Amino acid sequence: MDMQLTKAEEQIMQILWTMDEGTVQDILKEFANPKPARTTIATVLSILENKNFVTHRSGGRLNIYKALVAKEDYSKKQLLGFVKDYFNGSFSSMISFFAKESNLTLEEMDHLLEETRRALDDKQTDKVE
Repeated sequence: MDMQLTKAEEQIMQILWTMDEGTVQDILKEFANPKPARTTIATVLSILENKNFVTHRSGGRLNIYKALVAKEDYSKKQLLGFVKDYFNGSFSSMISFFAKESNLTLEEMDHLLEETRRALDDKQTDKVE
């Protein structure tokens, strides 16, 4: 499965992840003005279906689309690729870069470290059970 999405494809996936499933019209309603053409959304959904990101079922005369790829799975794959491509696979380099760029305070850094420790502890606990 090709995990790279264009900006337009990603916009539609973000909407589908939020609404769980919907028609072209449902998706169109979620766009801010100026809204894309209905045919554009249908075309992008067709591409997403070919990439195995979405599926559809018929609901009368309408197709109802649903995501096949979970947002978490896509996000994880994109983040890992980003770290590999821009930070030589080093998460610590990425964190250091963002800490410098966003001018984090020591308190904010401590908070991030504590959240990370809790997440890792939870992950370890899940493995044991």
